[in-house]
Amino acid sequence: MKLMFLHVNAAKEIAEVARLAAEIWREYYVSIITIEQIDYMIGKFQEVPAITDQIYHQGYEYYLIHHDNSAVGYMSARQEEGKLFLSKFYIGKEHRGHSYASQALAFLEQLCKDRNLSHIWLTVNRHNESSIAIYEKKGFRTVREQIVDIGNGFVMDDFIMEKEIPVP
Repeated sequence: MKLMFLHVNAAKEIAEVARLAAEIWREYYVSIITIEQIDYMIGKFQEVPAITDQIYHQGYEYYLIHHDNSAVGYMSARQEEGKLFLSKFYIGKEHRGHSYASQALAFLEQLCKDRNLSHIWLTVNRHNESSIAIYEKKGFRTVREQIVDIGNGFVMDDFIMEKEIPVP
């Protein structure tokens, strides 16, 4: 059950991330935020033009998570101030519960060690209890809370979680 992490660069890979985002976000977040906010956030952050801009102009690295030659999820991260910001981390519904999140986090931890980064940090919706539980189990702790206005009358109401990465 070993995963492969494909660094996203090509247009077809960006399109695959956008397809996965639309599918996963609409399935997963409907119990946490409104469909209107989901659609707005997909349009603003996870359609092809937004992902392309993030990769080529904002310093984000996207990875498709592959198992048996098919994409089971994706993640996005950006190195900043000696830490790794995990911006996006999603596994498709039918692929959850197979230790893919654990393997993906191990991949990110190794990336941090290779780059001498001290922490991985992320934002997670404060009502996303299942993801918070996974992050806590993996050693993340909540360091603060934030509410960010993302436009169109919507906010992101998040916990900021962080995990220290021992530098070898």
